[in-house]
This record gives sequence, C-alpha cells and structure tokens, in this order.
Amino acid sequence: MKKEIGLWIDHRKAVIVILNNGEEEVKEIISQMEKHVRYKGHNDTERSAGEDVRDRRFGNHLNGFYDEVIEVIRDATSIQIFGPGEAKGELEKRIKHEGLKARVFAVETTDKMTDRQIAAKVRDYLPA
Repeated sequence: MKKEIGLWIDHRKAVIVILNNGEEEVKEIISQMEKHVRYKGHNDTERSAGEDVRDRRFGNHLNGFYDEVIEVIRDATSIQIFGPGEAKGELEKRIKHEGLKARVFAVETTDKMTDRQIAAKVRDYLPA
C-alpha cells in the first residue's frame, strides 16, 4: 500500500495532505505558538535570563508540535515538505533523527498557501 504525504509547515501550523490508494485526506495541526520574538542586545552576554526561558519554552513547544506532525507522517512511503520559513528544515532534521529521512524526496521553500493550493501542489508533485 502506497501512502504519499505532502505537507506545508511553518511554526504556527502544518497542513498535511495524505494520498492513500486514490483517496485524499487533509489534516491540519495547529501549534498554538506565538510569534517568536528575539531581543538583541549589544552582545550575547546581555541576554536576560527571561529571554533564555522564553527561548527554551519556544523550543520545547516546537518539539511537541513536530512530534505531532511526525506521528501523522510516520507510515508514509514518500514525503514532500514545503513552507516559507525555518520550520521545514527543523522538521527535516527531526525526521532524520527518527530514521525516516529516506522517505523524504523533496524539501522546498514556498510562500504562504491556502489549503486548496497545498493539496493541488501535493497532487501535482508527488510521484505516481
């Protein structure tokens, strides 16, 4: 059975398109993440302890978000990842750590897209 998955991801949400035996399913996972704001001082030693705590919380929250996404895509035969920012590369690293790297056939930078645009891109791009 061939289960092909394409997903658009940023730090706030993932839209996962699953193509399985001619059927299409779209799932959305919301990270509940606020925009990550970094405050710059004159040098790295000026960072406050509060900023370090926020950065750790941000990282921990993202890890939970990526775990949710990986749980959905774990049994895919092929995976396409795309999106506008750093999240796609971060997810790719997590996928590699989970031993699923061989299933990823494309990682691509794209702008924000509607769910319909995402689904159409996945249908057009995934191998037949």
